[in-house]
Amino acid sequence: MSRSDSGMTRRDFIRLAAYAAVGTAVGAEALGAEAAASTQRSRVVLVRGENAVTGSGKIDADAVRRMLDRGVWDLVGAENPVASWRQLVGDAKLVGIKTNVWGNLPTPKEVEDVIEQRLGDIGIGEDRIRKTDRDARRKLADCDVLINARPLRSHHWSGIGGCIKNYITFAPRPGVYHPNACADLAAVWSLPEAKGKTRLNILVALTPLFYGRGPHHWDRRYVWPYRGIFFSRDPVAVDALGAQLLAAKRRRELGEDKPLTPTTHIRMAEVRHNLGVADLKRIDLVKVGWEKDALI
Repeated sequence: MSRSDSGMTRRDFIRLAAYAAVGTAVGAEALGAEAAASTQRSRVVLVRGENAVTGSGKIDADAVRRMLDRGVWDLVGAENPVASWRQLVGDAKLVGIKTNVWGNLPTPKEVEDVIEQRLGDIGIGEDRIRKTDRDARRKLADCDVLINARPLRSHHWSGIGGCIKNYITFAPRPGVYHPNACADLAAVWSLPEAKGKTRLNILVALTPLFYGRGPHHWDRRYVWPYRGIFFSRDPVAVDALGAQLLAAKRRRELGEDKPLTPTTHIRMAEVRHNLGVADLKRIDLVKVGWEKDALI
């Protein structure tokens, strides 16, 4: 076997050339995937109702029903709200409603009631609807469609508690997702109990919590009647907008930037886990209803 002056044999040359070709192909594929991701867009509908929350903080059920109907209708675009729900749910045999029961700011019953009512309107009987938060891994595992609904709030570990984090109870050991500001939180969406099942994400911003310090923080001074609800098929997009809203409120009320834990998990949900769109420039936000102090 001949050897060049550099000490490389012909076989070495052929092998290295092959590796270079593979490396080029892989690089091109990666660049192509990145370029494709950079063109992906997501749609989010924000509905706000001036009368959705009273001066005393009570949620108005009729206003919430109108807001949910309008949000789903504008998101899906069918001929009416009920038809829009039918298009979302399709021929599901078992529908799960993933709520949040955190005592200080749970998913409002008024929101849950409308979801269950509209599922009934499209022929999903009570025996085919399951609703839970902390028992999601067991109780929602058999569902073929999931509706994800939770309130927006600041959060000690992940920066915000939003739609991505709401699926943490699908994990057998939720604590393993806490390191690095919950950077890989979106991985729970790939668990078999949840993967590919979610048809609608509802981020409830009727009375968000915008600031606090420490685990399970709660201070009524940092709760305000925003009177809004976000809707999207994309959990990353609604959370990106939710984070923007909380940051804007902190700047307005506290007079300076008061960041919490970085919302790293939202960006990682796009670039590492391909769950949705985190880049605000690629989120098409449709705002409906009350416009005062929208902040975003």
